[in-house]
Amino acid sequence: MTRQSSIDIRPLSTLEQFERCVVLQLEVWGYSDGDLIPRRVFLVAQKIGGQVLGAFDGETVVGFAMSLPGYRDGRSYLHSHMLAVLPQYRNHGLGRSLKLAQRNDAIARGFDLMEWTFDPLEIKNAHLNIARLGAIVRRYQPDFYGPSSSPLQGGLPTDRLYAEWWLNSPRVRSVLAGEQPQLNITERVTVPHAIYQWKQDPGQRSLAHELQARNREALQSAFHRGLAVVGYERDPDGNGTFLLGPWNEESAR
Repeated sequence: MTRQSSIDIRPLSTLEQFERCVVLQLEVWGYSDGDLIPRRVFLVAQKIGGQVLGAFDGETVVGFAMSLPGYRDGRSYLHSHMLAVLPQYRNHGLGRSLKLAQRNDAIARGFDLMEWTFDPLEIKNAHLNIARLGAIVRRYQPDFYGPSSSPLQGGLPTDRLYAEWWLNSPRVRSVLAGEQPQLNITERVTVPHAIYQWKQDPGQRSLAHELQARNREALQSAFHRGLAVVGYERDPDGNGTFLLGPWNEESAR
């Protein structure tokens, strides 16, 4: 176990460091070779204006965040494609620190938007993205990556939500300052903590499939009607709930 204060976050630039990112993917997700991002992609990301940031405990890389430059609807942005932290370094704020380092670098280079995708069934990750970073969500992509070799996926389709992180918005600045933004909540979609057990138990996996399909329909319907995920709650039992309400894009800038 490590203390957050002992971790140093800085850019990665050598092939040896990029190879370490490949190893971390195996240790974090247990991917097969076909799902691994090779070191040359990390090199390309670093060369073409993306980000490859590493979290160092001494001289050992124990986590990383990698993003690629993107362009859509007349706007340049950074797409944060992957963030990994070794299991023994989790639950100490390191993931959030890597995201904040990405934000600082992005703002310094003139970006006002970062995006990434995340699994709607991962409660801790959703809470970090929405409640602790201030991202909002308005898009849902069923089976984004196709079949996954990671045992953490539990054989489910790789459904993903798109997080939009408007880096300099009043919402994000207030959330990062520890303030609670005022929310107009009209709908809720809940993920029970039991989802983790259901995914890993072949006898209960049908429950995970049913929940995923039910929540997919609810979220897609809400987005189609102009709502967005603007908040996220966790209860004492570890269940997570997406909070949906109206969103004005102009207020993001």
